[in-house]
Amino acid sequence: MNLRGCLYVLAAAFMWGLIGLISTFIFAEGVGPLETAFWRAVFGWVFFLAHAARKRQVRVSPRDAMPLLLFGLVCISVFYGAYQVAISEAGVALAAVLLYTAPAWVALLSWLVLREQLTPLKLACVFMTIAGVSLISLGPQLFGDGGGIRLDAFGLAAGLVSGFTYALYYIFGKKYLSRYATPTIFVYAMPVGALTLLPFVQFSHKTPTAWLLLVVLAAVTSYGAFSAYYAGLKRLEATRAAVLATFEPLVAAVLAYIFFAERFGVWGYAGSALIIGAVFLVVGGGLRGGSTQSPDRTVTDQIGGEET
Repeated sequence: MNLRGCLYVLAAAFMWGLIGLISTFIFAEGVGPLETAFWRAVFGWVFFLAHAARKRQVRVSPRDAMPLLLFGLVCISVFYGAYQVAISEAGVALAAVLLYTAPAWVALLSWLVLREQLTPLKLACVFMTIAGVSLISLGPQLFGDGGGIRLDAFGLAAGLVSGFTYALYYIFGKKYLSRYATPTIFVYAMPVGALTLLPFVQFSHKTPTAWLLLVVLAAVTSYGAFSAYYAGLKRLEATRAAVLATFEPLVAAVLAYIFFAERFGVWGYAGSALIIGAVFLVVGGGLRGGSTQSPDRTVTDQIGGEET
């Protein structure tokens, strides 16, 4: 296994794991979840635009305009918005775990949209994910011991929507976007996502600290993380990269415990273990069979093959 590739992917997972921490500090500055998502998309677009202009990777074919619009509409606006709401409503650690229901969504969507075979291993992943979410959401109410996590239906729904839209990165990449490099995709998708969020944003007065945190959120968790991840994918099989990327919810959970004293109860830990176990099951099957791919594999390997 390529050590440099591993380090790139681990760096990306660590940066993604910072989303909840940085976002929570932004919320404390009086900026709401949807406004946070909006500025993350706007500032992320600036970074990707500068990169694409420098690499001369700005042009796209007119026939790809609609897929790019849909990609921005769903995979930027809905995903960014839902994940920020999940962090706000469910907490940093739980939002990260619910995000990793994505492989189960990928298995179902690949069967429905791409006509890929729904193998017993993929079905096991789906059922493990459903069981994990059920334990997290219903276990504390039915059996007690919820730990420090309080989960309502809205927070759970937002977390599941973030996982579903995260999975759509794979579907869009597989079905439509096979000709462009990473910066090119986000140059067109991010402004669409930001504009879609705009009608729902209630803008607040922002301190210099809030502005700095918003720029850092975009630079680190959008531009930096995606760039590092796809640099790693050039050196690793996508399935191996997906295993390493599960470092993200661990980072988020540790940081949430250190900074905010968030902890799961026994049912939360059991449900989280099932969800993360489902990720390893699907990815492990891909390592053996060579067919399973990461939901993040939208660009470089999956979308373009060009260096970011």
